Amino acid sequence: MRKYLGYLTVLLFISLIIFRIYSSIIIKQELTGHLKRAADANSIELASTELKTALDFIEKNNLTNGYTSIVYKTPDEDLVFWYSNLKASRIELEKTKNSTSLEKTNVLLKLRETLLDEGEKGSRITYPKGISIFPNNKLIAILFLISLIFLPLLFIELIKFEKEVKRKKKEKKKQKKLKTKI
Repeated sequence: MRKYLGYLTVLLFISLIIFRIYSSIIIKQELTGHLKRAADANSIELASTELKTALDFIEKNNLTNGYTSIVYKTPDEDLVFWYSNLKASRIELEKTKNSTSLEKTNVLLKLRETLLDEGEKGSRITYPKGISIFPNNKLIAILFLISLIFLPLLFIELIKFEKEVKRKKKEKKKQKKLKTKI
């Protein structure tokens, strides 16, 4: 029974890892990729279109309020601020469609500063960490911890199984020797 619980734990652990990878890919395709394109856009219309696509995904998936953190709330994981900031940027883009070239350039620069953060490895999209699994982040964290706690069970049971197989082999050899002596 413990061995099957161990296998189930390994299956759970692998499933969680696959889910995290899949969720990250979806977020990149449906959200952060469009935010990056909006930041890189050279025209108000293009930036507005990309930002609208990202905002539609955010609203469709209810990523508009809450925190992506589990244990404590930090400002960089606040969905309300992030979403409000993106909406304000979209409104700003809409206002400048008939503005001068200089005003449009300034708005695009401001949008780029809003969407990108500069770091040691270059620029990266600004978004709350853990958004790819939100709102399931608490459940996934709990399941991940459970799988890490019970994972040693599998290895303990496998070691016991291996010892039992070796013991049975030795016993068979002894029985063969006894039969040949008789």
